[in-house]
Amino acid sequence: MQNKLFTILAFAVVFLSCNRHENENGRTVFRYNESAGITSLDPAFARNQANIWAVNQLFNGLVQLNDKLHVEPCIAKSWEILNDGKTYLFHLRNDVYFHDNMLFPEGKGRRVVASDFLYSFNRLTDSKIASPGAWVFNNVDTSGGKYSFRAPDDSTFILDLRQPFPPFLGLLSMQYCSVVPKEVCEKFGKDFRRNPVGTGPFTFKLWKEGVKLVLVKNPQYFEFDGSKRLPLLDAVAVTFIVDKQSVFLEFVKGNIDFMSGIDASYKDELLTRSGKLNPKYADRIFLTTQSYLNTEYLGFQIDPSAPISKNSPTKIKAIRQAINYGFDRKKMMQYLRNNIGMPGIYGFYPPGLPSFDSSVVCYDYNPEKSRFLLKEAGFPDGKGLPEITLSTNASYMDLTTYIQSQINSLGITVKIDVHPPASMREMIAQGKLPFFRGSWIADYPDAENYLSLFYSQNFSPKGPNYTHFSNAEFDQLYENSLKELNDSLRWKNYQKMDKLVMSEAPVVVLYYDQVLRFARKGIEGLGSNPLNLLSLKRVRKI
Repeated sequence: MQNKLFTILAFAVVFLSCNRHENENGRTVFRYNESAGITSLDPAFARNQANIWAVNQLFNGLVQLNDKLHVEPCIAKSWEILNDGKTYLFHLRNDVYFHDNMLFPEGKGRRVVASDFLYSFNRLTDSKIASPGAWVFNNVDTSGGKYSFRAPDDSTFILDLRQPFPPFLGLLSMQYCSVVPKEVCEKFGKDFRRNPVGTGPFTFKLWKEGVKLVLVKNPQYFEFDGSKRLPLLDAVAVTFIVDKQSVFLEFVKGNIDFMSGIDASYKDELLTRSGKLNPKYADRIFLTTQSYLNTEYLGFQIDPSAPISKNSPTKIKAIRQAINYGFDRKKMMQYLRNNIGMPGIYGFYPPGLPSFDSSVVCYDYNPEKSRFLLKEAGFPDGKGLPEITLSTNASYMDLTTYIQSQINSLGITVKIDVHPPASMREMIAQGKLPFFRGSWIADYPDAENYLSLFYSQNFSPKGPNYTHFSNAEFDQLYENSLKELNDSLRWKNYQKMDKLVMSEAPVVVLYYDQVLRFARKGIEGLGSNPLNLLSLKRVRKI
């Protein structure tokens, strides 16, 4: 306890001393904390939210998403989709410059040209770099022995796909696809992770790992808000206090400007039971909420090559359906989540996507239906049903214990097995857990990203189909949707696939998550979006 207190105090001293320095001379500094830590400022390694948020302030790509997740121009001012959806031709701006750096002539950032994207995309796919984002270009044509990226002149960039893939523009908005300068990357090699040079609204100032990251305003940034050049802040300061209750206290005291999400240590202090901001904080804090492209679920490993028997009850569809009907998601959200999020009574992919259909309820609480399904499966009132083991990690014990209690009352005996998060992810990928808790946060704003979890060609560990769900009708619909360029028709295919999956019940959807953003009064222009992407270029601090 004494060591923990010492650590908290040490962080507080560093944090406060840095804040005093940053607020000198009237500079406006936006301050947030990253408890998870940042492992790299190289966009090729922007694999988690902590890294993505920092990278998004430093770099840009061809396109970007607005808060409604519509694709908008960025370094590409316009584009054309040709050859029946297989060729993408981008026309680049001529006023975008890399940040100043000693490796450029006279230390001044040089103009971005099409060959920079050629280098950046080839770098992302280079096995020597081993970027976790290389999959973004899995659908790019490689029939010529290399990826089909072309830069015929400084302002034109072209790439070819093997087959049409309508969500591809959304993929290109990911931070993996940011443009980087060859001369700086090759100079620093792996150490580019802590010597980043991009084109973004902020430039790198310093990073003391585990203590503080400071970014400062890029005075040559190419985007404007009306006649005002962005960004509107002078600097961004990120601290790395691990203890989330300490972070909350610093936020309440005004030493942090922004928090995302909620932790159990202060959930009931900051929120009411209905998920609203506690009125005692209304004079200094405001709360923004919206749908988050994150589905929390339980998954069944239903390998079609394994025989179905009474000794493997989760391979029996009626048992999986009985579990789906067997607990009250609405009460779970009310009492365990303060109504943060939406009960998972619809399909697998969440609200916030244009193809989401709220008119079809797949599984609501219906214990009588559960009992009927148990009897149909040959286990009336659960008699003779073997014990089922549900694997989870410690963070979800409250939810899984609630589910255990409710379905046990129906005669379905569930044992909870707790694993460390890293080892559990590995066991899920290897198909070693018959019943497990999972979640899926969208990489890009299209329902295909969620439905790919059920395509038979994506069996884990090579792909994200952790349940090993296999259905010929689903696969045909999935493949047809990849070729369909008409959004409305593609969305109808998505809805058919979603209904089919929910009918077969390889998953139990728990809830669709929600973005919660807490900010100090005086912070303007922060915005919010269903990907929970942090963009600070339009933020103003009064």
